[in-house]
Amino acid sequence: MHFHIITLFPKSFDSYLGESILKRAIEDKKIKVSFYNPRDFTKDKFARVDRSPYGGGPGMVIQAEPVIKAIENAVKKSKSKPKIIFLSPGGKQFNNPYAKNVVNKFKDIIIVCGRYEGIDARVKKIFKTEEVSVGPFVLTGGELPAMLLIDVISRQVEGVLGNFDSLEEKRIGGDSYTRPEAFQYKGKIYKVPKILLSGHRANIDEWKKKRKK
Repeated sequence: MHFHIITLFPKSFDSYLGESILKRAIEDKKIKVSFYNPRDFTKDKFARVDRSPYGGGPGMVIQAEPVIKAIENAVKKSKSKPKIIFLSPGGKQFNNPYAKNVVNKFKDIIIVCGRYEGIDARVKKIFKTEEVSVGPFVLTGGELPAMLLIDVISRQVEGVLGNFDSLEEKRIGGDSYTRPEAFQYKGKIYKVPKILLSGHRANIDEWKKKRKK
């Protein structure tokens, strides 16, 4: 899976992609993440890409042309027809089924991160994009949502997790326990449920199934 990220702040991804499972996935070539900064595609000598919006209003809007050129560059570097995701608070709700569907249908994903008061709407008219939201709230920019998409989608790529059966989304709502079997906190003893110590797999599975309801 190849993620192509359109962002003004590519370095903001460094710490998250440089740790743990995603770092290993990149090293093992299970996923690849490339960045395209619209500032690199502008003719402005100061690399400025934002301007005041027509019709008035607060803030600045990212110009269409630098973003269009960045997306074109990402499309050229895609080895297959890419899916273009335009991050937006008003877009389609992102979830695990959406991530799984993307993995099943695409090998290249272009994610456009907004900033300031957004991106010139003409970008969406030129490219066939899908607006996607990570929740009913507004963030400063699209970088955090993009990281979330990379994480969730990557988990659906076989080989990214050491054990594909360890997908938490397959067991959402269940509780987990580990050693010690019992410990004391503020005078009260906290123990692992006896069923988990029984060794009876069928009974344990049934217990876990009920806990998810």
